[in-house]
Amino acid sequence: VQLQASGGGSVQAGGSLRLSCKASGVIFRFSDMGWYRQGLGKQRELVAAIGGGGSTNYADSVDGRFTISSDNVRRMLYLQMNSLKAEDTAVYYCYVRRGGADYWGKGTLVTVSS
Repeated sequence: VQLQASGGGSVQAGGSLRLSCKASGVIFRFSDMGWYRQGLGKQRELVAAIGGGGSTNYADSVDGRFTISSDNVRRMLYLQMNSLKAEDTAVYYCYVRRGGADYWGKGTLVTVSS
């Protein structure tokens, strides 16, 4: 199983980034999946998740600014991040949950400067 996250980078506050996560070796369709992040010196926190049926949920801190989506044909997971804030600076990790197991990507760094 491989999850490869990309799309991180440096952006000024108010800007946008789109993270992508490509999955291989795991049944993607109808799996639960999402994005976590971990800032420097902080605990890993759930940012956004999308269930196998398509339902989504977001952390309060990103609700209304971030949008999670998936493409089952391409086996891609996305996180569109708008109106970025300095506190969004973190390493972002994608995951897929299937059959009682969690699979993780290596993470992609997002740096937001104010």
